[in-house]
Amino acid sequence: MSDLVYAEIEELVRNAELRTELEPYTDESMCNICLRHRSLQHENDFLASMLDWEISPADPIAQWFEPELIMPAPEKLDDDQIAHALKYIVGKFYEKQLVLDFADHLSDRELYTLIYSLILPCREKNLRHRNGYVHWDCSCGNVETWLRYYASDEEREQYRICSGEALPPKEVAPFYREMPQGTF
Repeated sequence: MSDLVYAEIEELVRNAELRTELEPYTDESMCNICLRHRSLQHENDFLASMLDWEISPADPIAQWFEPELIMPAPEKLDDDQIAHALKYIVGKFYEKQLVLDFADHLSDRELYTLIYSLILPCREKNLRHRNGYVHWDCSCGNVETWLRYYASDEEREQYRICSGEALPPKEVAPFYREMPQGTF
């Protein structure tokens, strides 16, 4: 037999193993997933990502790191220490495929405090095989902040039409930072 046939047999075996491992997590939502138009390898990759999601723990983000990422309380640091710590933390986050979005309206101290008080203790799925980035919205879902500093003119207009609300003035975010970017 050719290498191609062996590879296909291995994918079939992997498919059966993945489906068996996913069996305890299967419900009616999985019945709606149509993978028939995908290659067997693509289906297996998808099933493996589903299994990873199901078995991965939801850990505090601080525990994604070895050793655990522990930060001093913001009030114990001066402004220079905060700026230095932020560079380090943003780099560590990027290594774990976690990026901070919409953070340029926050001062260094405000961003550090947000990371310290909200992000690090937040429980998120700690996937073994992450295919993309976790994006943390540092505007905390505040629509006015997003519209003021981050929304494009088209997004602002669409929001105005849909909501019927007056828009806040568009402004340049006061604390521009070079931040690592990740794609989904």
